[in-house]
Amino acid sequence: MWSLSMRSFRGAREASEPGIQKQDRCLRLDSGFAPSARPGMTRSFITAVVSAVALVSALPASADDYPSRPIRLVVGFGAGGPTDIPARFIADKLGNHLGQRVIVENKMGAAGMLATRDLLAQPADGYNLLLCTHFESINTVLYKNPGFKLTDLAPVSLIAKYYYGVALSNSIPANTLEELMAYAKAHPGEVSYATLGAGSAQEIMARQFEKLAGISMNRIPFRSGSQIMPDLIAGRVHFYVSPTIGVVPQYHAKQVKILGVTSPERLKSIPEVPTLKERGIDYVRYGFLGICGREGTPQPIVDQLNKYIVSVVATPEYRELIEKGGSLPESSTPQALGQVIAQTVDDVAATIKEFGMQQE
Repeated sequence: MWSLSMRSFRGAREASEPGIQKQDRCLRLDSGFAPSARPGMTRSFITAVVSAVALVSALPASADDYPSRPIRLVVGFGAGGPTDIPARFIADKLGNHLGQRVIVENKMGAAGMLATRDLLAQPADGYNLLLCTHFESINTVLYKNPGFKLTDLAPVSLIAKYYYGVALSNSIPANTLEELMAYAKAHPGEVSYATLGAGSAQEIMARQFEKLAGISMNRIPFRSGSQIMPDLIAGRVHFYVSPTIGVVPQYHAKQVKILGVTSPERLKSIPEVPTLKERGIDYVRYGFLGICGREGTPQPIVDQLNKYIVSVVATPEYRELIEKGGSLPESSTPQALGQVIAQTVDDVAATIKEFGMQQE
């Protein structure tokens, strides 16, 4: 019911191509036309010519003129968080390639849906982009009417894949997953977990961990990952499943502990931390970051953005930024990003149904 195949996702995009091409056509008048050379011209004909010229000036610029003004990149989560940091790097370097500023705008709320809706309220002209994440896929499963479909998006490129770290506050006297399980059982109701909302990776993994460990934790919701970390360090919340880029720096500073990672193998940035699979929890999961536009964006603009994003992701500076946090710098074709978005739906649908997370 919830499965979205790549064929349907790509097919919806291909079906829109004629409209995209039509949008690109620009009405042109013969620049050599001179009304004064036609003494018999009627007032109505002159009015028609003036109206046509006005129409031409009102039409959107062609893809050849892109970009002629600054571009917005909307991020659905807080500034300074694990999604915002790569977005700002990409925006800065992409702006250098395009010769126009790419301005990051954070629109937090509703698990990223405010940002998605903001994008879809704008013209499909390439001047409004979205940092798309697994939340777009999850929200179409989690909510009966999220206000958008995945086919409303025009994938441009991946910019990163990342794994999750199971972080624990130093206030809890446990250094392994087994010790945490034992502590939670001996102190029922004392351990809390941070979540960014129902359907988030934090929520799904915390619920799965509770089930596998036979424990119960208190749920504490936050609006963004950047708000969670200070409370985790202070011991006001105890358990947090975070993208590794959002927790590895604090781990190296000995401000928090990481008990395990969701990668298939240990990560180079924290090789001493075991995988969950090593600890008997058969769970491998990654998230992704990508750049999307609105469906209907002219294909030449999508291709231009893709070309420059791919070149930014390949730079040593970007690779260092992403890899030191335990993530993987990765670009893609628009079609490959579309496939990742679609596959995420299949990956989370069963879990959301199992735990009764679906909302109105």
